[in-house]
Amino acid sequence: MTLPTPTAPAADIQRQRYAKCVEASKRVRWDIDRDILRDRRFDYSRSFLPRGLSLVDELPFLTADERRLLSQVQGRTYAYLFGLVERFIAVKTMELGRAEAFGDQTAVEALVRMTDEELKHQELFRRLEAMMAADMPAGYTMTAAPNDVARAVLGQSNWAVLALTLHIELFVLAHYRASIEPDTSLSELWKDVFLFHWKEESQHATIDELELLKEDAKLTPAQRDAAVDELIGLVGAVDGILQAQARADAAYFCGMTGRTAPSDERRRIEDGVLKAYRWQYIVSGVMEPRFQKVLFSLVNEAQAARIQAALAPLAYAVPAQAEPALAAAA
Repeated sequence: MTLPTPTAPAADIQRQRYAKCVEASKRVRWDIDRDILRDRRFDYSRSFLPRGLSLVDELPFLTADERRLLSQVQGRTYAYLFGLVERFIAVKTMELGRAEAFGDQTAVEALVRMTDEELKHQELFRRLEAMMAADMPAGYTMTAAPNDVARAVLGQSNWAVLALTLHIELFVLAHYRASIEPDTSLSELWKDVFLFHWKEESQHATIDELELLKEDAKLTPAQRDAAVDELIGLVGAVDGILQAQARADAAYFCGMTGRTAPSDERRRIEDGVLKAYRWQYIVSGVMEPRFQKVLFSLVNEAQAARIQAALAPLAYAVPAQAEPALAAAA
């Protein structure tokens, strides 16, 4: 099959977008110890995840201290899950850079820089987990192994993996701008972690979009149809991880707060944590306008309907008091 070649103006625009990503990567480059940690620890007198993401206010029977603790448990998982997904993102980005090796060298540089930054992010989140493991009570469980998840995800088509990756990196931007940045009650170190993470993910989202559009141009209608089903399957797999982690985190929190016996409150905590995780990792990204514009420009009406039907059972997972800025924040 002969692949379509971009027209000269389109190729120039594409190269300019990659070049802007390279320039941004050089400009915002940061170091874990020098710029973020700076010999600091987390402040456990403050929350980690903001209420707009943790949804702790939807559990009114919790005390203020318990809401803060639950935000910290969820914050620990927030960091763990980012480290987990960045395992497959880094590998896929390496693959894309290798495939482009004899093509547009500006694109190659952008992909190499993105790979390096994603590897650094993984190191950052591993170090944060070690810090929290030392400071928080024993019993926290990570329910999915990064390498196992990466192998499963990378077994799917480039189109499906890139669509999922774009979704993830766009909600990273939205979460920071709408919920984390404006919240003055959060641990200072926690805010700095996601400030610097946001700085590099901003150009990653552009690279994801460019690579997805390039991949889409290679597909036949039948291949695209199969890729849509793969994307739906990947979102279902993410939800499976969230369900397991929500059960584990609810049990961990309930153990720390003395809710060890089955009760209505314990069930509500587990349901509330799962709702928060579905909001954080699936629904907030799906609602993001840039993601919708890109994804639904690539699929036909029947494929869009399949995607929407698959997401329908998760549509409840939005904050009771929605933050209207979130969807537009990226």
